[in-house]
Amino acid sequence: MLRSYIERREKFLHGRDNNRKSLPFEWGLEYLGLHQNRNPNAAMRDYVSRTLIDSPTFYSCESAPAFEFDGKIVKFPSAVETPYRENNIVWGRYFDGGKDLAMVVLPQWNSKWDELALCRLLQRAGISSVRLSLPYHHHRRPAHLERSEYLVSPNVGRTLAAVQQAVLDARRAADWLFECGYRRVGILGTSIGSCIGFLTFAHDKRFSTGVFVHISNFFADVVWTGLSTKHVRQSLETAIDLQQLRFLWSPISPYPFIERLRDLNRPILMLSGRFDLTFLPNLSQQTYQEFDRRGIPYESVWLPCGHYTMGKFPFSAIAGYHIVRFLRS
Repeated sequence: MLRSYIERREKFLHGRDNNRKSLPFEWGLEYLGLHQNRNPNAAMRDYVSRTLIDSPTFYSCESAPAFEFDGKIVKFPSAVETPYRENNIVWGRYFDGGKDLAMVVLPQWNSKWDELALCRLLQRAGISSVRLSLPYHHHRRPAHLERSEYLVSPNVGRTLAAVQQAVLDARRAADWLFECGYRRVGILGTSIGSCIGFLTFAHDKRFSTGVFVHISNFFADVVWTGLSTKHVRQSLETAIDLQQLRFLWSPISPYPFIERLRDLNRPILMLSGRFDLTFLPNLSQQTYQEFDRRGIPYESVWLPCGHYTMGKFPFSAIAGYHIVRFLRS
């Protein structure tokens, strides 16, 4: 009975946004610096194979040349330059909770600029945070876009580049927090922010703790099976199947990089919804099983809710309690 109610709420909350657009399928080689005269599938597969072998290079960057901070908002150049001028400047909203622990907070896809409840909760708990705008979001969204569709789209190469950009943005945000004098910096992500946060955490040992709200093994599987990305799949499946897409988007998936967390002994908290129609529970469970198989310690919490309902009372309060308790401990 509870499951039926939650799933109805999930579909209702998803349906409130009626401006989703199914963009056309594109390989997007130009976003990865690949020659467009090559066979696109072969070029992309070669690129992905090289990236998986040397992911630390793919996710490496120098610190930003300059940070601008007015007491509330920090801005700095992104390490990835895209064709869209607005997207090349990173915006972060800062919440001062003290000088011990600070969290880089990565929100969900198409989050609103003023959705700040989690950061304010952390602040009241004595934990500072900087909440980043993801690529193509808020002030970073090109004027011709109504939604932030370019972060996750049927353009295979642009999606790879956008997630890479988000990881590098998070690493530069950590640079700024360390410059501000914080002793410890962690990362907290929700939905796609969880995926980006995990990739960042796996490739930057400076992050002392990670909190991931909604977790999955492969980026492609979420897009292919999730309620929130049905309009993206509609275009993808005209040109590619799930197995192909899973490989091409493996550099932006948690699964290939779980092994990087072995022997580092950094606290990890992961939260999942038992009735999630966007990050299907079996995908979360497969991720937990891989952690167990590799002997990587973590704490997990299953809540009796879905993806959208995780952000609604009472589940938002329960999730907030678990996050604060974990970070304080």
